[in-house]
Amino acid sequence: MRIGKISDTVSGRSVIKQINSKREEVLDGAGVGRDCAILASAGNAGQAVCVQEAVIRRTEDMGLLIHHCANSLAAAGAEPFAVMLALLMPETMAEPELRQIMTEADRTCEGLKLQIAGGHTSVSRTVTELTAAVTALGTLEKTLRGASPGEDIVLSKWIGLEGTALLAEENRAGLLTRYPEHLVEEACGFRKYMSVLPEARIARKAGVRDMHDASEGGIFAALWELAERKGTGLTIDLKKLPIRQETVEVCEYLGLNPYELLSGGCLIMAAEDGESLVRTLAKAEIPARVIGSLTGSNNRLILNGGEVRYMDRPGMDEIYKGMKGRRFK
Repeated sequence: MRIGKISDTVSGRSVIKQINSKREEVLDGAGVGRDCAILASAGNAGQAVCVQEAVIRRTEDMGLLIHHCANSLAAAGAEPFAVMLALLMPETMAEPELRQIMTEADRTCEGLKLQIAGGHTSVSRTVTELTAAVTALGTLEKTLRGASPGEDIVLSKWIGLEGTALLAEENRAGLLTRYPEHLVEEACGFRKYMSVLPEARIARKAGVRDMHDASEGGIFAALWELAERKGTGLTIDLKKLPIRQETVEVCEYLGLNPYELLSGGCLIMAAEDGESLVRTLAKAEIPARVIGSLTGSNNRLILNGGEVRYMDRPGMDEIYKGMKGRRFK
């Protein structure tokens, strides 16, 4: 199978269809395009749980993984409050490295107002790099109603933020031979935009119908997943997709497609009045833009001036092409 996130087809055929056990406490479980499980609880609020894993090569990667989980909960309409960590370490890893990883995890959680509630740490002969799994927990006052055809699609911040940061760090020396230092440093600093919790909170209060955090596969994959989950079509204006110049330059240098690049840090929101939501987010100094709408057909269309084309099924993220042959996952 290809490196990275497995395709929706493989996930549906070989993962989702194999899950047959059911419990009434699980209100919304595993499914294609669903990043969180929604659980019943004894109180008025439900709970949401999200699990994600990654290979950790730098201490900062631990922070990104926690952001991924927290963002997925926020996109489900939940408020994250805790994480649990599982670390599987190679024999070559020293204790100071473990301490650095945990310091980064705690720093990220402190910034998001989360608590590390527990976990598990062990050393294995079979792994060559530190592998981490994060389980994030959140409270859910009410489930999102679900998007419907005719609603606007709003996107916060910019596409490709996470991928740009990772690629700029990985290819800093080469980028500095072509671009000014301030551009490269700004691209490396895009990690500061990773959290979508602020816009998700505002969107919930504004009554959005649905949300989806963009991540692996880029903005095109995230839009496809939103439509696939809801059984709708969509029409997107390519020229309205917000993108930073730093992302354009990094992708041009590496020959990558920014629309299929790791896009953690931006949130897709479905709203009846997208422009009103954009104005509300602007008051909180969160840039956002209406980029298209959901439709009643099965077509997923991309408009580019006078050109119209169909959106392809998500493929391998461009990040894997730009990391010098190293596996990102």
